[in-house]
Amino acid sequence: MRHSRLFRQLLATTLPVALLVASGSQTALAEPMIGWGMNSYGLPGGIDTPTAEMLPDGTLGATVGYSDYSRRNTLVFQALPRLTAALRYSRIDNYQIDERDYLWDRSFDIRFQALDEDPDGWRPAVAVGLQDFMGTGVYSAEYLVASKTITPTLRVSAGVGWGRLGGEFRPPSDVGQGGKPNYKDWFTGPASPFASITWQATDKLRLVAEYSEDPYALEESATGEEAPDSKINLGLNYRIGDNYELGAYTIGGKKFGAQFTVALNAHQSPFPSGLEKAPAPVRPRPAPSADPEGWSGVWANDPTAHPALQTSLGDALAKEGQVLESMAISANRAEVRINNTRYLQQAEAIGRTARLMTRALPPSVETFVITSVEEGVPTSSVTLRRSDVERLENTEVSQIANAAALTDADPRPGNLVMTPGLYPRFQWGLRPYLTTSIFDADDPFRYEVGARLSGSYELVPGLVLSGAVQQRAFGTIKQEGPADLTPEEYLAQGTDMNDFGVPRVRSDTRMYSNSDGPVVPELTLAWYAKPTDTVYTRVTAGLLERAYGGVSAEALWKPVNSPLALGAEINRVRKRDFEDAFSFRDYEVTTGHVSAYYEFGGGFTGQLDIGRYLAGDDGATVTLTREFANGWRVGAYATKTNMSEESFEEGSFDKGITISIPFSWATGQPSRQEAGSTLRSLSRDGGSRLEVNGRLYDTVRDSHSGKLYQGWGKFWR
Repeated sequence: MRHSRLFRQLLATTLPVALLVASGSQTALAEPMIGWGMNSYGLPGGIDTPTAEMLPDGTLGATVGYSDYSRRNTLVFQALPRLTAALRYSRIDNYQIDERDYLWDRSFDIRFQALDEDPDGWRPAVAVGLQDFMGTGVYSAEYLVASKTITPTLRVSAGVGWGRLGGEFRPPSDVGQGGKPNYKDWFTGPASPFASITWQATDKLRLVAEYSEDPYALEESATGEEAPDSKINLGLNYRIGDNYELGAYTIGGKKFGAQFTVALNAHQSPFPSGLEKAPAPVRPRPAPSADPEGWSGVWANDPTAHPALQTSLGDALAKEGQVLESMAISANRAEVRINNTRYLQQAEAIGRTARLMTRALPPSVETFVITSVEEGVPTSSVTLRRSDVERLENTEVSQIANAAALTDADPRPGNLVMTPGLYPRFQWGLRPYLTTSIFDADDPFRYEVGARLSGSYELVPGLVLSGAVQQRAFGTIKQEGPADLTPEEYLAQGTDMNDFGVPRVRSDTRMYSNSDGPVVPELTLAWYAKPTDTVYTRVTAGLLERAYGGVSAEALWKPVNSPLALGAEINRVRKRDFEDAFSFRDYEVTTGHVSAYYEFGGGFTGQLDIGRYLAGDDGATVTLTREFANGWRVGAYATKTNMSEESFEEGSFDKGITISIPFSWATGQPSRQEAGSTLRSLSRDGGSRLEVNGRLYDTVRDSHSGKLYQGWGKFWR
């Protein structure tokens, strides 16, 4: 009775006023059921309660919030138009755990919109959600909620919730271990209603009122205070530009909080068209009667013609960031093999190459073959008729896509002529680096900043000597042993095993940090080859990563037009010394995996890896990644091995989120560089893989059908 009475009181006191005010305003909400403001949990909603709203598809957002109860930091991603996922990292003070009087808690949320709103009828949007469904369950709740736009500026949501939303605090399950779905608690226990009303006061200001049954039992018990008597929460959000938002709220009129939100959308680049220089226009050929000698191909018998053409075209391609590796030409056909060093989308590199071929090659050459090369290995060939390039330059890109033929590149050189002086080739770069460490229970964010000098020396196509040296400048990451041991204490143990006999393959990663002198993170010799039209191989030897050195070998079967790829990798590695760049510790292991990759369409790629990991445990990793045409990538993975949860320690099993955003999206300038990171809830030893550069699938797929056609809109750019 008390629940329903308060619920009716909220609607009776706030809805008429909001309707009256909203009826006189012309401020418009976003399109139906697109969320505008984030709640304190970092998802579209009221203050503490959820709504059925979604973010615009492809939105990646983050909130940083602080209240009298806790600190909440949330990363949210609109994985699909109807599916929202969030990763949260929260601190609750005055909670005693181990030797600390606070709890840093990791939690995951997921929301699915089951029904769209009917903007012209009575049907609301309806969503179902799981809050903190994997982990300790500190914020555990489930809900069914409906939202409806009443006027252009007024939106009402109401639902029923379980767990915290149902007025019940579930005691944290397995604190210190966690990491598993707590499915036995889902939709159990008492259920209570909740509701919220949102009024868009201006284009920038949003006001919220809600009714919530959250008892805040954990937070109140930690502080020894009583929960607010009122179940009514009030808040406001102020939007700054298109990507930022400030919010403030009160919980029951007794507790207060504020948060900052940033949201970026993969579909909304600051420079949608890019800032690159316009390409050279296609040069149509003269009529045969106007240049009979050029059309007859008699130049093909001139021994000086081919070198001159190759030099001229190579110079033109170099201005476009393309390396002309080799070239073959006959009276009516020309093949060029290019290494794209500038454009994120391989289709743009191919399109600009085709334009330059119309300007450099004799009129008799009708067939263009443009072969992409990565790490000295040909990965795909696009065949075009010159007449189609001339005819379709100013038409929609789908027409040239239909006219082009994509095939597996022939690994044999045939009559291709290598560009003189191209090999051996040396490249180097000096740039700053930033290393971050997050989700640590003692310090949730640590960083290190310094300078990194990297270089590569390509002796012949496919044989690359590369390495890097970096020097720390400053930062908060310091050398530490695992389990709160000092470096000296950890070294004095004389073993790299934990209490359960598990090799510390990643949990002592900070022992490699905070060096005062130069560090050699990698120094390798890699050999890439293509023994058949559809099989690629790689062998890499040396200092493979900061913690391991040895030999890594890989083979990949990947037909250019197939969504399926199969691979196998084997590694024999030894753990590197913490201080001496060229010394090793005693731990040595053989790891390996067989892998399957599949492109589902719509930018989604799945990956399954089965095999042995660095700690000697056996199991599998499942990865699902969504990639957008502009290069954004967001993915999630989970690894389960035969290592027991007790031996794995906190987290139960390895899982995380991968994010990669291309520089070109943010700057508008063409670049193949990306900024990315893997967010793990914890760095543990179970399910850990070797980190080696140049794995084959990511190396070759840029020029294969799935990703190539996804970016085909850039062909005429």
